[in-house]
Amino acid sequence: MRKKLAVIAIGGNSLIKHRSKQTVEDQYHAICETMTHLVDLVEMGYQLLITHGNGPQVGFIMLRSEIAREQVGLHIVPLSSCVADTQGAIGLQIQQALTDELWKRGLAAKAVTLVTQVEVSPLDPGFVLPDKPIGEFYSEEQLTKLREQHPEWILKQDANRGYRRVVASPIPLKIVEEEAVIALLENDFHVIAAGGGGVPVVRSDIGLTSVDAVIDKDKTAALLAGNLHAPLLVISTAVEQVMLNFGTAAEQSLGEVQMVEMEKYLHAGHFAPGSMAPKIEAAIAFIKNGGERVIITSPENIGEAIRHGKGTQIVP
Repeated sequence: MRKKLAVIAIGGNSLIKHRSKQTVEDQYHAICETMTHLVDLVEMGYQLLITHGNGPQVGFIMLRSEIAREQVGLHIVPLSSCVADTQGAIGLQIQQALTDELWKRGLAAKAVTLVTQVEVSPLDPGFVLPDKPIGEFYSEEQLTKLREQHPEWILKQDANRGYRRVVASPIPLKIVEEEAVIALLENDFHVIAAGGGGVPVVRSDIGLTSVDAVIDKDKTAALLAGNLHAPLLVISTAVEQVMLNFGTAAEQSLGEVQMVEMEKYLHAGHFAPGSMAPKIEAAIAFIKNGGERVIITSPENIGEAIRHGKGTQIVP
């Protein structure tokens, strides 16, 4: 394995630039743009381990599944299968775009995608009080029929926009295919793994069983980075820097911040639970596990963040 391993977590929403640009082709163009920035890191001597989000893409699969069920009676696609499907589809696009960009720059064009399972605890509190919304919005008139068809579903009102299914978001405990990731890295591949936070599985006497849940991809990236002793974790998001008092007159951008200080900001409630807070939690976990630096910034600023300290940088 190369001395410098960078684990990059790409947000699923960053793969879709606008609501009018949601096709597979649009997503590929966005990925190609992101890869031009990531290959800058390869030119600096980094080997890449890339994870990615998949929220909008899983939503699309679930909507297609719902339409197919209503129109022709096809079965619903389980959430775990949706996650695996997006690992393959988005992973392939990243793999192709990364390989092409490496080849254009005369670098070794070796990249591979690995469908990855992540072990979670069946006793995780998230399974008791699931709160992660997924899929489409439903009207109140649809609830009776949905509950008849899917008695195991939990449906909750989401910001007065309708009802949505909610599932657990358990803490990732173990990367099942970690040895395969290591073997690929040791053979000089850039690896795309644990997309969407990984396919969640629980272990029992009979082996591993998939469960309908959503693992936060940044927390899985932090776990992977720590286990592999990567010095650098990059969380790619829509903003150049993390903000305190976001959206207020007292808004303040953060540059380099010590982990202890960032932990105080987190506990003070500066970061929204559904967006920035999980990223900060993942960053803190990585630093506590021996990581040297976390960068949170937009894709186009990643190279400048490495070279000149742009973005938000969290250090021990």
